[in-house]
Amino acid sequence: MLTRRVFLKNSALAMVGVGSAPGWLARAAASTDNRRNKVLLAIFQRGACDGLNVVVPYGDERYYQMRPTIAVPRKEVLDLNGYFGLHPALRPLKALYDEKQLALIEAVGSPDATRSHFDAQDYMESGTPGLKATRDGWLNRALTAGPKPSPVRAIGIGTNLARTLRGRNPAIAVNSLNDFQIRDAMSAPAFEGLYSSSADRFLQTTARETFEAVRIVQLVQKQPYTPAHGAQYPNGRLGQALLQIARLIKAGVGVEVAFADMGGWDTHVNEVAPLGNLLTEFGGALAAFHQDLGDRMQEIAIVTMSEFGRTARENGNQGTDHGHANVMFLLGAGVQGGKIYGDWPGLAPEQLYESRDLNLTTDFRDVLGELVSEHLGNRDLKSVFPAFAGGKPRNFMG
Repeated sequence: MLTRRVFLKNSALAMVGVGSAPGWLARAAASTDNRRNKVLLAIFQRGACDGLNVVVPYGDERYYQMRPTIAVPRKEVLDLNGYFGLHPALRPLKALYDEKQLALIEAVGSPDATRSHFDAQDYMESGTPGLKATRDGWLNRALTAGPKPSPVRAIGIGTNLARTLRGRNPAIAVNSLNDFQIRDAMSAPAFEGLYSSSADRFLQTTARETFEAVRIVQLVQKQPYTPAHGAQYPNGRLGQALLQIARLIKAGVGVEVAFADMGGWDTHVNEVAPLGNLLTEFGGALAAFHQDLGDRMQEIAIVTMSEFGRTARENGNQGTDHGHANVMFLLGAGVQGGKIYGDWPGLAPEQLYESRDLNLTTDFRDVLGELVSEHLGNRDLKSVFPAFAGGKPRNFMG
């Protein structure tokens, strides 16, 4: 499958800026009020985030018995409902929860029991747990057909196109807005002419979409940008990724789905300090994005996920090992926040999965399916999540 990423790489392009853009592109890039379409932003926490130390079941004594050295102390937990509370590093998100902007879904994840990072990530990004043959991703399949969609309707931040964005709908990967360009601007017209005259129609189409995407991104990059409402994005990977996505959304260039990820969550050893640092960036990035977008959050929904959770008991290295169910965060348009959704299975030995992990009570596809259906308006969920009959609706969308 030829993608724009492959085209750019094989044609000596380093992604961005060629020539002058058509008038509508220039107007879109210069306007902050144009094309305020709905956007779904998916964030992947790679490495298996320890959900039990993120949304802490501090009301259950078993949590402290199983985690004598790594549990979040009761006095530090940011209480949500008397039983669950947030890790103290997530104080910026506690405010959003209190404002009913943020919702949480507990005991959620993939029904496939693999503890392989690579397989589990692949299954969640493809939306087909247990099936390795799927070539495209759920986020690409979630896009609906429409007249003249934007060349940047689907965008991921990174050097390679994320698994979840691959498919029949055009999508691009942008490591940074500054770097999405042609290395030799003088060669741009020659490259464009070469591919536009190709006898291969598919190559012609791919090239045209690529050059249009390049023009749009460079027009956005050339516009001065200061985050609104005093928002300050963290300097880490996720913070800077969300900053770039915010710029593209506010430029009104037709972004419909976006993807960002953040690694480092595989906390086998000495979990406490690294997890706190990760959550500081995670919470700070989400809060800054929400603050920066302001009333535009009425059109934007955010969902976070990780390939699986971690063991209920800490290991001998003051860390945790690969587990099963986890927690997902939901934020933005239509989300009925200030609530914790899902069926909590409990932490008693007979309630744990294989006597070691948080048990699964919500399939992640039910969560994503509700977002795709209610937010993006794509009701054909069988095409987005093939071979999935659906489970228990969580009804977190208003």
